[in-house]
Amino acid sequence: MYQTRTKKEKLLLLVKIVFPILVTQIAMYMVTFFDIYMTSRYGTEDLAGVSIGSSFWVPVYIGLAGILMSITPIVAQLMGAKKKDQVKQAVQQGIYLAILLAAIVFAFFYLGIDYLIAFMDLEPTVADVASRYIFAMTIGLLPLFVYNALRSYIDALGATRVTMVISLLSAPINIFFNYLLIFGHFGFPELGGPGAGLASAITYWLILVIAVWIIHARSPFNSYNIFRTWPKLSLTRWMEISRIGVPIGISIFVETSIFSAVTFMLAVYGTVTIAAHQIALNFASLLYMLPLSISMGATILVGYEVGAKRLQDAKQYSWLSVGTAVSLSFLSACVLFFMRSEIAALYSADPVVVELAVQFLLFAALFQLSDAIQAPVQGALRGYKDVNITFVMALISYWVIGLPTGYLLANFTDYGAFGYWIGLIVGLTAGAITLSLRLLLIQKKLQHVQPKIINSKP
Repeated sequence: MYQTRTKKEKLLLLVKIVFPILVTQIAMYMVTFFDIYMTSRYGTEDLAGVSIGSSFWVPVYIGLAGILMSITPIVAQLMGAKKKDQVKQAVQQGIYLAILLAAIVFAFFYLGIDYLIAFMDLEPTVADVASRYIFAMTIGLLPLFVYNALRSYIDALGATRVTMVISLLSAPINIFFNYLLIFGHFGFPELGGPGAGLASAITYWLILVIAVWIIHARSPFNSYNIFRTWPKLSLTRWMEISRIGVPIGISIFVETSIFSAVTFMLAVYGTVTIAAHQIALNFASLLYMLPLSISMGATILVGYEVGAKRLQDAKQYSWLSVGTAVSLSFLSACVLFFMRSEIAALYSADPVVVELAVQFLLFAALFQLSDAIQAPVQGALRGYKDVNITFVMALISYWVIGLPTGYLLANFTDYGAFGYWIGLIVGLTAGAITLSLRLLLIQKKLQHVQPKIINSKP
């Protein structure tokens, strides 16, 4: 990364950083996307089972993996402050923490998933698929968490093209093993939905191996000697990572779990509704990779400028990221609105499922703008290391405002299952507004602090 002086230079650097992240995010999400898509081609009951399973899996994994995202602003600020000698220890302690988090999640799912699924009124076949899908996914927990730590390190150095290349390899690998294990081709067992989970686990192990090789052998990563001379566990460094990462993880968990909660609540409407809801959510999540990638780029660039004490540049990157995401959100909304019938038909041949999915996709188009604002604003706030108030705002927006609104509309109006999606729109909008106000407050506060720091220098 380098210092920029004009808005044009900043936009070009933003694109340079974000584009590889976007490709990476899409490629990584394609693992889940093709799990859902290829399972939907196998059967409606398996699709419903994988939907329920992923609704448990995604928020728990993403929430805890979010803790490791703190490595990005930590390393970015170290690089901006010319403290490269501290990067190695930060990354190594992050890897230790990744292993611990993987063990915690494995224990949670291994010991508790059957009890959690038993509380839901699911058809026996759907419940069985959900349980076996999650167990298969846990095989890939360790490589997935460690890869997240390594990826945060790579991205913080501005080498987002490297993670792009690694992630691009994950999609064809996953598709190949899905083909073998879901449908049972070439002598492999026909596992249906659970086969998608096993295919994902195999994919995670392979991309970790690739990432480790690149960091060990390629410049500039090998100059930091990440895999040599491992230190003892450092509670001080863990506290630094956790102090930033835990609020990030909780914030992400709060946001992703709201979608899972809606999936659980829709279970009472039957297998067809769950399947249609998952189709709409799956494709909308794919489009969300765009503002999410801009968010991650904002964290890197804002963190770098804050570390270098260039607060005006950090401010410009923040709002440039928001403006870029908002502009592109209109394109995403148009894709969902005008092509919703074609999108639904890609997933299922069941006309009832397709008809219902088309209606869900219409609501998905409506929350594109809110997503485009709240995601990059959160990314900018993480670059400032302002994460504590953020997760409180997210909690209130999604769980105190969004979910209750959806419940009331679903159960006390004629909207039915669609009421929950209206609640999602309300929650996302509330989050976009409150987080934007928080970013303005932080920038205003720092603007008054910096002159005092400069004037106090001898």
